[in-house]
Amino acid sequence: QVQLVESGGGLVRAGASLRPSCVGPGRTFMEAALGWFRQAPGKEREFVAPISRGGKIYFSDSVKDRFPTSRDNANTVSLQMNSLKPDDTAVYYCAKTNRIAYFASRDYLMSQNAYATWGQGTQVTVSS
Repeated sequence: QVQLVESGGGLVRAGASLRPSCVGPGRTFMEAALGWFRQAPGKEREFVAPISRGGKIYFSDSVKDRFPTSRDNANTVSLQMNSLKPDDTAVYYCAKTNRIAYFASRDYLMSQNAYATWGQGTQVTVSS
């Protein structure tokens, strides 16, 4: 069974940075797109930032370019969270598609339905 494991969340002050990462099986990682989503208390889970199989990255309007994601190696993807705000407080989830085309569209990768495998989440808390 494919598993994704996130780590690297934490409690920080506004303006600080964090770099959560997600580890999964190497071969299926390289054939898939990876996405980050978040869910704040009392809110629905929302799209944050994906990276396509070909390495193209996208951003949600809520984070713009503060949170670039990257493939660190064959089985690790990270989310560089810069200039954190209290509104960024949430559980952050890593997700993986099944095998996919190299450059799937942003609209497709924004949808939770595009992803077949999810991690357990890592908590990010930003104090003011």
